[in-house]
Amino acid sequence: MRRLIIVYNPHSSQYIHVKDEVFPDLTKIKGYMVGKFAIKKIPFEDNLKALKQFLKNGDLVIAAGGDATAAVSANAILESGKDVTLGVLPYGNFNDLARTLGTKTLSDVVNMAGDARRGTPKTFLACKKFWGKRAAGPASVEHFYPLDIIVNGKHWRYATCYVTMGMTAEAVELFDDPKIRKNLQKGHKSSWRSYIQLMKWYFKNRHKKLFIPEFKINGKLQPKKTSDYAAVNGKSMCRVMKGGEDFLVPTIFRSMTDRLANFWRLSKLMTKSILVRTPGTETKGDILEFTIPSTVSLQAEGEYKTFEKVKTIEVIKPDKHLKVFIKKKGL
Repeated sequence: MRRLIIVYNPHSSQYIHVKDEVFPDLTKIKGYMVGKFAIKKIPFEDNLKALKQFLKNGDLVIAAGGDATAAVSANAILESGKDVTLGVLPYGNFNDLARTLGTKTLSDVVNMAGDARRGTPKTFLACKKFWGKRAAGPASVEHFYPLDIIVNGKHWRYATCYVTMGMTAEAVELFDDPKIRKNLQKGHKSSWRSYIQLMKWYFKNRHKKLFIPEFKINGKLQPKKTSDYAAVNGKSMCRVMKGGEDFLVPTIFRSMTDRLANFWRLSKLMTKSILVRTPGTETKGDILEFTIPSTVSLQAEGEYKTFEKVKTIEVIKPDKHLKVFIKKKGL
């Protein structure tokens, strides 16, 4: 029997909603052996390794959490090399991957799984029978092409929607503060608390010369006082910044650099990103080379790491993809 595995984080800001909205419906699912995988308070890499070892060919993995939970799931699947399909539900602060895929409820993903597996309208009717109006219409399994981040020639992380370097990466560290995490773990679905914390951090730290050390991108020297690099692959970044559908393309994404320590440049970027699209130049891959080995902060979907003695960082599309459930508009 095919396995359905719910990946969740009992310490996340919206775990109470996973427990109330997702777990009760697991007993209604037929045709699957249903299991759970809890994210622990251990390093990202350790959770990834544990899930990777747990996966089997044919599994359906549903990440019910924020982007960090989805990132553990996606990286574990990609590194396992197993034939596993991923579904994502939005139970975090920003939910960029769930927004990119368009999935919102358990019925969305389970219905899609049925359609993909059996290819008949009966799946939708069966789901509708026990989920009622919450059941989604037919949808498809698509290939999702992530970003691969390579530091000093060594793979670090796959990023589904975006990766940033510099000031915006350092800002993510504030969410490790116990007081801030406790404030976010109150079950609120709105992201405004997270934005308030980020803005407080920005105005406190933007004058501290948080610039990226001198570096080139694909051989071109970047301007002094550049504070940020970003590569965008999904439909949104931090929920409010619009992206595109580069995740459906095996070779192309968009990237940009800017001096976001300047408040007016940040305001201009945010206005354009919210109303139109996050600026960027189409690329098939970026090679970032530092003039001297440097200390650099990277973050992908809210998970960050500071590296020492960095000479090169590569951001590319790897020769592999995820199988994901995507809910089309109007379905």
